[in-house]
Amino acid sequence: MATKNTKDAKGGKGGKGGAAKGGAPGKKGGAPATKTAKAPAASGGSSRSKNADLPTAEKAMARVGTPRMQKHYEETVRPRLAKEFGLKNPNMVPRLVKIVLNVGLGEGSKNPRLVDAAVEELGIVTGQKAVITRAKKAIANFGLRAGMPVGATVTLRGARMYEFLDRFVTLTVPRIRDFRGLPTKSFDGRGNYTFGIKEQMIFPEIDFDKVENVHGMDITLVTTAGRDDLAMALLREFGWPFRGETPNALRVA
Repeated sequence: MATKNTKDAKGGKGGKGGAAKGGAPGKKGGAPATKTAKAPAASGGSSRSKNADLPTAEKAMARVGTPRMQKHYEETVRPRLAKEFGLKNPNMVPRLVKIVLNVGLGEGSKNPRLVDAAVEELGIVTGQKAVITRAKKAIANFGLRAGMPVGATVTLRGARMYEFLDRFVTLTVPRIRDFRGLPTKSFDGRGNYTFGIKEQMIFPEIDFDKVENVHGMDITLVTTAGRDDLAMALLREFGWPFRGETPNALRVA
């Protein structure tokens, strides 16, 4: 036993449980056989990308960053509205909650292809998959049964909402023929604004050659204003082209 202890102390061959020369137990002249930790990424964080688990659309949105219309609202519109209407509480300043696009197709119950085309077009225009709307009750005079498809709708919130608003004001509205402005009396008394367009081809994302059926749609902008004058001031700051007014392009630049 004394001989064995002397050999280990002198740093002889290290076996299982033996001591390596001048080192920890393990293989000859080496460190213990343990897994080495992966070095952190060059950015100082995890080696995996921060957006690795996000869907493709969310990755694209993360690369783009905050929409310019949202940044314009936070930096310019909110302080201006608070000062104009004397709103001391920041929560009282009106903001845009959601934008709803709704397409109604009376012939959709007889021709489901029209509904599928409307769903595809809404997805192209908004970047979000639309939902098929169905009849809630049967109407014999129209040959309609409960559950039959009658249209499509999509609701936009957050970054997609501001991106759609930006494209609509800057690109879509100038493509409307004989455009004289959007109506100023389309508010519902609670700060929500609804208007209609006659054809979907005013959107630059729609390809004329692939359009099977020309149809219109209703677009609703839902705000937290609670009053029509506040909602109108909010939309006006976004450069909304009201009838009889000249929108200030510098406000959305």
